[in-house]
Amino acid sequence: MSDSYWRDRQTLVTGATGLLGSWLVPRLMAAGADVLCLVRDWAPQSELVRSGTLERVKVIRGDVRKRDTLERALGEYEIESVFHLAAQTIVGIANRNPVSTFESNIQGAWNLLEACRRSPTVRSIVIASSDKAYGDQKVLPYTEEAAVAGSHPYDVSKSCADLLAQAYAASYGLPVAVTRCGNFYGGGDLNWNRVVPGTIRSIIRGERPVIRSDGQFVRDYLYVEDAAGAYMLLAERLAADASLRGMAFNFSNEIQLTVIDLVRRILGRMGSTLEPEIRGEAVNEIRRQYLSAERARRLLQWAPQFTLDEGLARTIAWYSDFFNYEPKSATVA
Repeated sequence: MSDSYWRDRQTLVTGATGLLGSWLVPRLMAAGADVLCLVRDWAPQSELVRSGTLERVKVIRGDVRKRDTLERALGEYEIESVFHLAAQTIVGIANRNPVSTFESNIQGAWNLLEACRRSPTVRSIVIASSDKAYGDQKVLPYTEEAAVAGSHPYDVSKSCADLLAQAYAASYGLPVAVTRCGNFYGGGDLNWNRVVPGTIRSIIRGERPVIRSDGQFVRDYLYVEDAAGAYMLLAERLAADASLRGMAFNFSNEIQLTVIDLVRRILGRMGSTLEPEIRGEAVNEIRRQYLSAERARRLLQWAPQFTLDEGLARTIAWYSDFFNYEPKSATVA
């Protein structure tokens, strides 16, 4: 990945105050990009706000469900690279409020793609899909050749956005590619019902961490700084290689863990003897899901830079600072 590519490049990031956006934006800025952030809701605890980064970029307030807002942003700022991260990302919320999830995740995707189609300056678009877009596949690990086949509201919303991106590439030659990642984790995730931040916060409070499932669901977990690097690499290669248009890429460290194993690893790293509370309440969630990153390795020469333990150590350090907490000595490596 070349910093010279990003120098002065006009770049739009939707969903910039979310977990990935909060790490992607400063990385883009460090590479010299001229960043415009689309922000819907004010999130004062977002890492992008707390770090002061949001004060050093251009910001447009708006909603991806409004195509005129997107067209204005792309046109007035002569955007060349687009990272579409804005989405409703919580499975439980999607189960309770499917329509709002569909509006954000599906309508938002087609609005963004259509606005880009109308923009003469856009050279690369990276659309954040998810491993959930595959649905519940029989063959593991998932490869990009598997069909996108979500069954439940959140999964379907990601499948649809994914297919829309492929349609715009096939029908209009739009320079768009799709990322399909496992579960992101890292400092700055303030969705406390996710397993990593929720577990760390519970330990800091001296409370038993809650596992909504039976603890045996299998996932892979990708550290957010690795994800930010992967997105930038894909955008750069996409602008240079038309053969990548419409392609999907799995990004994964290819290490699979059950939820209970991940929670126990965090407990050990924080020196806690608390026992998890296993509730077995999860519904409409896929039991075993993990990815092959062979395509990204082969076509993009991508590899993660952080091991799971390194990523967890950096994540725990972030939350320890956030809560002004002094961790105990770890009991496991």
